Parts: sequence; structure tokens; C-alpha cells
Amino acid sequence: MTSSRSAMTAAAPDPTTAPLPPLTIALAGPRGFCAGVDRAIQIVERALQKFGAPVYVRHEIVHNRFVVDSLRAKGAVFVDDLAQCPADRPVIFSAHGVPKSVPAAAEARRMTWVDATCPLVSKVHMEAERHAEDHRQLILIGHAGHPEVIGTMGQVPDGAMLLVETVADAETVQPQDPAALAYVTQTTLSVDETADIVAVLRRRFPEIQGPRKEDICYATTNRQAAVKAMVEGCDAVLVIGAPNSSNSKRLVEVARNAGCSRSLLVQRAADIDWTQMDGIRRLGLTAGASAPELLVEEVIDACRERFAVTLEHVSVTEENVVFKLPAILADAPAAE
Repeated sequence: MTSSRSAMTAAAPDPTTAPLPPLTIALAGPRGFCAGVDRAIQIVERALQKFGAPVYVRHEIVHNRFVVDSLRAKGAVFVDDLAQCPADRPVIFSAHGVPKSVPAAAEARRMTWVDATCPLVSKVHMEAERHAEDHRQLILIGHAGHPEVIGTMGQVPDGAMLLVETVADAETVQPQDPAALAYVTQTTLSVDETADIVAVLRRRFPEIQGPRKEDICYATTNRQAAVKAMVEGCDAVLVIGAPNSSNSKRLVEVARNAGCSRSLLVQRAADIDWTQMDGIRRLGLTAGASAPELLVEEVIDACRERFAVTLEHVSVTEENVVFKLPAILADAPAAE
């Protein structure tokens, strides 16, 4: 991808005060909300409009505390297990996807349920089902314990899917039949690391089948490419995102691997350790796919209290992806 840069200089500091040190903030683009996250948040908001509060949500709808707290204030109730939901209230499944057993349990209790699974995660689920039906064992490249991984592994019978997390795992994994093997991936992985893992699998198992189109989602790919374009010359990089957000943590890794060792994950401006910003002249700034732009603006404002800020926009592409809402919410009014 090619990148474009444009600069905008902040107003000069008040001459009656000590001059603030200069700081250029390189803003990566794209950053922040992806189409799947935007859709999931809309689903909760429209469900509240249609059904009234409370509406129950199984697990965090997306991995961002600010977003979850905002929806909680509107009447969403977040629970860890379907058993915590009353049968007479709607329940929403998170954007990360759920095992097949979860909607089956909701059906058994005759609950109203809405699936907010990102359509790109659903694509992986359908790939896994297709391979299982064709009697292929599956390898899932992903991170153990992540909700998306739990949901994907729950699409096929026990034992039909093996989890591979690292290149070392790929070198040692032992499928039942290498001639009847396929792989899928978590959608929020490091593009480069995943390519290394796939290369090992293809070397060891030449007949392995992969997805027709890359499973790592467009938003993850674009945000990582933007960080690579933005990071040159940066003394530090801040990634706004939650500590349990896979795509946000991968952005930190990408920045470090690209040469900026002082790359940090923060949830919002209040979490910044300003002693780690001492002496910086150029700061890279981005946000994971679950982080709202409001938190980016908050960090910029916090920087302006300490530096004379110049903003530089580093963009690798424009995103215009929009996902449809579930049919059950088609007649629900948009949140005000």
C-alpha cells in the first residue's frame, strides 16, 4: 500500500508562559472502529430501542472498557454465561462469535437472541464447517483462550480442530492425516507472524488447504500497514486499546518489530505514564479496531497540555466497508 502524509500545525503556545517543547504526532490511518465493531455496537443500541432495557450481552460486545461502560449506562447488562440471562429478556452474542452450543442453548430456553458476530468471523466459521463436513482435520492459527478462538473451535466436533499459536507449534503439530488437512485463522492476528506460521504448515504438509481469501480481516491488515507507514522516525508509539484486545496488542508488536522499542498500549489518556514520554519529538498514535475516535482525541488533548503539537496524518488507505444489521433489528430505530 502507498501512504500519504499531511501536516496541520497547532496554535502557538501562550507567550506569557514557558514555551512548550515541540511534538509531532503522526496519526495512523486507518485506525479505530472497524465495520464489525461499529455493527456490534449498533446492534446493542438498536436492541435497547426495540426491546427496552435491560438487554443482556454475553461477554463484552467488543474489547473496549469505554464502549462497554457506555452501553451499560444505556441499559445493557454484560454477563459471562447464558445461564445468567433471564429467559424473558433478549440476549446478544458478542462480535467475537460463540460456539454452536450457545445459540442452541438459547433456543432450548426459547430466548430471543441476536448474533452480533462479525461477518468476517462468521466467514471463518463457515470455512471450518465446510472442511469438517469434507472430513478434513483443521488447524486453527490463533491465541488460546481468546473468545474468537473459543467460538471458532466450537463450530466443529471435539478433536476436529487443533490450535497452533506459534511457528514452534507449527513445527511440531501432529495431525491425524496430513493428506486430509486444512487451516483457518483468527481474524485479528499479526499478518507477518501468521504468514510465517502458514509457511511452516505448507512446507510440512504440502496438501494442506487454506482459505480462498485471507482470514485475517481487512481492518487488522490495514491498521498494521498504517503503523508500519507511520512508525519511521518515531521516538515512541501509543496504541489506544484494551489489554484483552488481540488486534490492539498486535499493533504494539508491529510497531516494535518495525523499530520503535518504546511502543505502548494504553486504554485512554489517563493511563499514559508521561515519564516514558520524556525527550520525545515524534509520537506515533493509533487505535485498535475496538477503540472509539473520542479516545484518540482525548490523548491528543492531553499531549497539547504538555507539548506544542503538530499533527501529521499518515494514511495508507480509505475504508468504506459497512455490514448489514440482523433482520430481527431491521425495524428498530437508530439510537439517538
